[in-house]
Amino acid sequence: MPITRSAPITGQPSPDDLLVLLAVARLGKFSAAADALGVNSTTASRRIAALEKIIGGRVLVRGSGGWELTELGRGALVVAEEIEKSLQQLATPLQARREGVGGLVRIAASDGFAAHFAVPALARLQEAYPRLSIELISATRRVQQNRSGVDLEIVVGRPNVHRAIARHLTDYYLGLYASDEYLARHGNPGSLADLAEHRLVYYIESALQIDELDLAAKLLPHPMTSMRSTSVFAHVEATVAATGVGILPVYLADRRPQLRRLLPTEFNERISYWTVAREEALRSNAVRAVLEALRAEVRTRSRELQGPTKSHNATPSM
Repeated sequence: MPITRSAPITGQPSPDDLLVLLAVARLGKFSAAADALGVNSTTASRRIAALEKIIGGRVLVRGSGGWELTELGRGALVVAEEIEKSLQQLATPLQARREGVGGLVRIAASDGFAAHFAVPALARLQEAYPRLSIELISATRRVQQNRSGVDLEIVVGRPNVHRAIARHLTDYYLGLYASDEYLARHGNPGSLADLAEHRLVYYIESALQIDELDLAAKLLPHPMTSMRSTSVFAHVEATVAATGVGILPVYLADRRPQLRRLLPTEFNERISYWTVAREEALRSNAVRAVLEALRAEVRTRSRELQGPTKSHNATPSM
C-alpha cells in the first residue's frame, strides 16, 4: 500500500539528504549507500529521518529486496536525480557533461566473467569517462534476494528476482579438459562413463548453490576422487597441473595451450549469464553506461564464449 504525505512540507529539503535517498534507493542498503557517499550508516539514517520530517512522510520502507521507495520517496527521487546531474555537470569535462557519466558504480560478477570480460570493458569505459569510479566484487554466486549493496549484478543462471530487473546477457559453454601430462599418466577417457576412473576438478558441491553449474556436474558419473575449489581460476590451474579432468569454461580453458578438450560432442553444456539491477539503479547514466559496455564486450568476443574444440582423441605418447 503506498505511503503518502502525512503532513505539509515544513521547510526546504537538504540536497545532502536527497542524495542519501538516491544512494539508498539504488543500492538497497544503508551501509552500502553510506560507504558510497563517504559517511557512516548513522549519518545516512539521520539524513533520511530529517528528509522525512521535512517532507512530511516516509520515503523508504524495508522490503524483501532491501529498502524500497514509497510513493512519496519516488517523488523525492526525481529531485535527487536532478541534483546529482547538476553536480556532475559542474565537475566533469564537456564530453562527460553531455552524457552525465560519473560517480561510483558497484558491480558484483562471477570471478571468471569479472576478470576476463568486465575488467577490460570497464577499463576502456573509465578512459572515456575519467570521473567514473568502479568497485568490482568477484564471486560465483546466485542472485541475492536481499539486495547486496551493488548497482549491478552479473549472475550465473536465470534469476528469480523481486523488485529488480533481470536481463539475459550472454551464454557460455562448459567443457571437459585435461593436460597432456595427466593424459599420459592416466589415459584418455573414451566416453563419459570412463570418467568414473578419473579425478574430477570442479566446485565444492556444498558451497556452489547455482543450479546450472550443479546440474552440469550431475551429468557425469561419480568420480574416483576429486579436487574441489570455490574458484574457477583454481580449477584451471589445477587442471593445468595435471590434477585431474576439469569442468571448465571454454573461454578460459581454450586459452591454455597445456590443455586438451575431451569428448566435446558428449559434453558441451550451455550456461547463461544474466544482469540484475534495481529500477532505480538503471535510471543512472553511469549504471547504464556500464551495462552497455559489458554488453558490447560480450558481443565483440562472442566467439571466445563458445570456443574452438581442442579435442584429444588419441592416447598420448609416453
